[in-house]
Amino acid sequence: MKTVADVQAYLMKMELPYEEPREGTYVVSGLDGVDNLVISLAGPVLVFRVKVMIIPAAHREELFRTLLELNATEMMHGAYGIEGDSVVIMDALQLENLDYNEFAATVDDITLAVASHHGRLAKFREAA
Repeated sequence: MKTVADVQAYLMKMELPYEEPREGTYVVSGLDGVDNLVISLAGPVLVFRVKVMIIPAAHREELFRTLLELNATEMMHGAYGIEGDSVVIMDALQLENLDYNEFAATVDDITLAVASHHGRLAKFREAA
């Protein structure tokens, strides 16, 4: 099973700047279009989470439909979800057989999703 040291090694290998507010939780900054990617150990899994936007008051049904369509057609790792009043992208990987390639692919896919879906989601931010 992978440990905190393995996750730190993966972050360093990817040359990602990060802070560790508490053991097992990493806040990655400096990714294109992603303010703070939070990576945390949660039992036997490694959880990735990034806040994408605040849920607007208007056009919510259209936003939720768009998110579900993106989940079904374009999300390789993780999925859009709702956490409180925010839209987030989340993913979880098993620590037992986590490897660097899987870790890097997840970070890259989340970053790509935020960048490539920006145009489709921006109209909902403006409608808020």
